[in-house]
Amino acid sequence: MPLIRKPSTPPTAAAAAAGQTAAALVSGTADERWAAARSLATPEGVAALGEALAAEGDPRVREAILTSLARVASTDSAQAVIPYIRSDDAALRTGALDALRAMPQAVAESLPGLLSDPDPDVRLLACELVREVPGAEATRLLATLLDGEAESNVCAAAVDVLAEVGGPECLPALARCAERFGHEPFLGFAIKVASERIGAQAADRLG
Repeated sequence: MPLIRKPSTPPTAAAAAAGQTAAALVSGTADERWAAARSLATPEGVAALGEALAAEGDPRVREAILTSLARVASTDSAQAVIPYIRSDDAALRTGALDALRAMPQAVAESLPGLLSDPDPDVRLLACELVREVPGAEATRLLATLLDGEAESNVCAAAVDVLAEVGGPECLPALARCAERFGHEPFLGFAIKVASERIGAQAADRLG
């Protein structure tokens, strides 16, 4: 008996629509690309959004792409955004940072690498991302950074975040940083203020 081939299953309407949306994201008008970016805020749309972000020059469309990636809030969407905190374009860099702030859980596993990045500007921006992390983990990450950081500006960014979210466990690291940068009065003052604030908050919780 001859083998009868089953007809191939035609693509579903949903798959066809998704393909059209992805195509519009690349080759449509600015308004069409903006609408497509908003429509692709799904895990399946992350790859298309990431590819489009690399080539998109319209600020409004880029914002829509970043917003959709932040809404997905997956590890993949965070990885699609992270490279742009290195951008020389200040608006794109700020947009990427805002998107990453909006998905702290997705960014969490990348933070140790960002905080030890060779580029001090990346380390400084990573301190801002730690602001969205739960206090105990933020304290651990930034205390580790302070103990090895050679740039006073990066230390200042870490101290600023610790003043807001840090726990008393970071006080020894703050003291060591102050001693190491004794020639930087502004940093010493910031550390003094942060240490006093953290100590007072710890005392309030105890009593």
